[in-house]
Amino acid sequence: MSKLIALEEAVNLVKDGSSITISGMSFHRNPMAFIYALIKAGKRDLFFIDREPGFGLEILLKYGVVKKVRAAMATLEWFGIPPYFRKMIENKNVEFIEDTCGAFIAGIRAGAFGIPFMPVKGIIGSDLVKIHERIGDWKVCKDPFSGEEIVYVKAITPDVAIIHVHKADEEGNAEILGPLYEDEYKAKAAKITIITTEEIVDRSYFYGRRPTINGEFVSAVVHAPRGAEPTSMFGLYDVDWERIIEELQPI
Repeated sequence: MSKLIALEEAVNLVKDGSSITISGMSFHRNPMAFIYALIKAGKRDLFFIDREPGFGLEILLKYGVVKKVRAAMATLEWFGIPPYFRKMIENKNVEFIEDTCGAFIAGIRAGAFGIPFMPVKGIIGSDLVKIHERIGDWKVCKDPFSGEEIVYVKAITPDVAIIHVHKADEEGNAEILGPLYEDEYKAKAAKITIITTEEIVDRSYFYGRRPTINGEFVSAVVHAPRGAEPTSMFGLYDVDWERIIEELQPI
């Protein structure tokens, strides 16, 4: 069954107040065509969850789409701390939940595997444990084998994942070339996964070839050539630095 739909129709799958996660990191393989469509559609109060977001999150913050952020870090690489991210959190316009890379990966893997939590070491002693225990997404428990304390990270299951890929067929089978980051886990963990793709291929493309993301986890496919611009797409195009600088300017 074809899952191919128009970009505007896919955007309607994201409801105000939804939790979302996106593909890529910093300036690389962000689903920018979809992000601009979210802004145009006037979506509001989204809860953004990711490990190391950058430009995509910054643009969503710039246009007031996001109300809450959970991330281990946000970076614009050599441009430094994202200015809207910093300003909006310092002014308490946006709620920020600081995570760690290891805990986020544990949580999104648990979500992808369909299990309620995953243990992670190396966090005990940090004030982040107190913060997350109060929120209710981490819990210090006893290792049933050694008796030592260990942190259980609750499964992360975003309402929507938007993943930009190199190739996809109409059934949602998708291929990512180059770095995957946590995108395979995000696609499996989310309640709704939307694939935006540079190229639509015939389903025969995946005969005898393992897709990066299997179509059974995908709700919708959107044909979006150059859909990561101005961020980069491995093997296809580099970051458009002039446009990045332009879009980081105040409204």
